[in-house]
Order: sequence, then C-alpha cells, then structure tokens
Amino acid sequence: MVFTIYFVRHGQTIFNHYNRMQGWCDSPLTEKGISDAHKAGKRLAVKHFTNVYHSDTSRAKNTCHIIMGENNNSKSIPEPTTLPQFREQGYGYFEGCDSNQAWLMVGARHNCRSFPEIISKYSIEDSRDFMKEIDPFHEAENNDEFWTRVNSGFDYIRSQQKDGDEVLVVSHGTTIRSIVHRFAPDIDIISLSPQNGSVTKMIVADDAISVEYFNHYTDEQDY
Repeated sequence: MVFTIYFVRHGQTIFNHYNRMQGWCDSPLTEKGISDAHKAGKRLAVKHFTNVYHSDTSRAKNTCHIIMGENNNSKSIPEPTTLPQFREQGYGYFEGCDSNQAWLMVGARHNCRSFPEIISKYSIEDSRDFMKEIDPFHEAENNDEFWTRVNSGFDYIRSQQKDGDEVLVVSHGTTIRSIVHRFAPDIDIISLSPQNGSVTKMIVADDAISVEYFNHYTDEQDY
C-alpha cells in the first residue's frame, strides 16, 4: 500500500506574529494567517483528498476548514477528522514565552544561544530533551514522548487509508520539521523552517515514508 500525505502548516497566528512559543497553547489566526490558509487551499484545490485531518488546536482546525472551502472536490470529501497526535511539540513551562529568550535559556548549559544553533550543533531531537531538562515543571515533551505521540498518528492514518489515497493533514511547524528530518535527514531544516501555509508532500508505504518536497509556499512551485 502506498498513499500520499500533504502536510500543511497552519496560517500565521498572533503568537507567531509576536515570535512567542506556541506548542500546546493556542492563539487566533491573524489576517495574514487567514490569507495563508486561502493560498494553501488554492494551491491544493484540484486534489481529491480521501481523508482530511487536522490537529486539535483551533489554529489548525480553522486553517483546515479554509483550505477545504477552496477545494474543487469538497462536496465529495468526508468532514475533517481531529488528530491530536499531530499537535505541535509541547513546550511546557515555556509556552507563551518569547521564543528567542526561551531558546537562549534552553541552550545556555550547552553553549548555544538560539534554536538554530542548538539543532545545528546537536539536533532537533536533542532540543526537546534539553528543554524538558530545564523545565521547572518537567512538562515539556522530550523526544521519546514526542515520537510516541506522532508515531501513533501515522499508525492511525495507515489504518484508515488504501492504496493510491491522497490525504491532507494540517499540522504545525516544528512537528512537520521533525518528521521531515527523521525521514529525509539530508533536507536542510536548520536554515529552512516551514512557512505558515506551506505544503510538504510525503509518500507513505507499508514500511517506509519518503519526503517528495518540503516547505512549498509560492505559486511557482509544484504541488
């Protein structure tokens, strides 16, 4: 069995605009975020999705519904299913903090001053473990917790699909970035973060996942 997943990052939110940590916490889409969703919908308008999924955050749900409003085949596509497994990484104590300040605190004991520096010098997997280590409540997700959750999401989707299906999943920046790094480690996720409303295409087989493209968000790119 082989099927396709189109991962879309939700549109810009208020917390994105102000560069604040936004994992399990939520904030509304901005005007730009609504536009991001419409643009993604137009770029995917000809796709006949067999199933549509979004995380359990309002930013993902609202982005998903805007995308489906642009789809040429929306009347024959089932209503979206909520999949908490594809929620953003949980930042625990650091939820809502200024992103630069949060990653400065996380990286300090590892001689790093920013998120790109942490994942360049160490890895995106290590960044989760580093954050949980210094979270005074120890409620940030570590790497094992994150992947246990995301893997169960892939297991669920596999159980629902058949050969040749095309699937939409509206998810989150670090979650998509992490999935791409795991299954396509040669792709640059250090200098390239998925843009709000960007599309990442993956091919899922019974025993493998490959990345067809990452972070497409202009009209000139293929979809």
